[in-house]
Amino acid sequence: MGAEFITTTVDGRGVAEVVVDRPPVNALPVAGWYALAETLTGLGRDPAVRVVVLRAEGRGFNAGVDIKELRAEGAIVEVNRACFAAFAAVYDCAVPVVVAVHGFCLGGGVGLAGNADIVLASDDAYFGLPEVDRGALGAGTHLSRLVPAHRARAMMYTCATASAAELHGYGSVLDVVPEPSLRGRALEVAGEIAGKHPAVIRAAKEAFNGIDLWDVKRSYRYEQGFTFEVNLSGVARQERFGIGD
Repeated sequence: MGAEFITTTVDGRGVAEVVVDRPPVNALPVAGWYALAETLTGLGRDPAVRVVVLRAEGRGFNAGVDIKELRAEGAIVEVNRACFAAFAAVYDCAVPVVVAVHGFCLGGGVGLAGNADIVLASDDAYFGLPEVDRGALGAGTHLSRLVPAHRARAMMYTCATASAAELHGYGSVLDVVPEPSLRGRALEVAGEIAGKHPAVIRAAKEAFNGIDLWDVKRSYRYEQGFTFEVNLSGVARQERFGIGD
């Protein structure tokens, strides 16, 4: 359950390709976030895997959580835990994770991309956190790894989006290519990494995580506390579903 829309292949170079395909917008349910976390963690533990490419099929990369699940009382707790697990799995994966973004990258999509080692994007890709319009918060931690701090605040408060070209200008997106070329470019970058000594690359991944300026997991967990507070206040249900207390 949850893994039926996640496919994984590993080629002879040790490049693992993880593809999410959950129409219409790749919004994941709780089980899907957990399945993605388990997939990434398992690949990192596989000595045959040298690098992971995470991408999606369909209209866009990821539209966040399946909002229908949030109708249930108390559902926010498990949704929070599932997103935390998936974002952490990208960050903690023992090998580099290359994320290939096309179309929309919203909410949870920003959480995945922001915790990745390398982000590639198609020229139609855009990034954003529509959380405020839905009575929620979260992933400011990850957005702040993609855009400068003041830009991140403006995007959070206004729900504005940023283009792939803008993020390329900041240096957080490595390359912007036409959408038909995105998968090939991601596999090309991954192949270059896979050609290095795997022990050195794994050590480099661990070293970079160790020198990060802030703890992304603790930072995101802190944000989730405010998401929970807003949810408890009743504002979230009003904004998402038009349901009052």
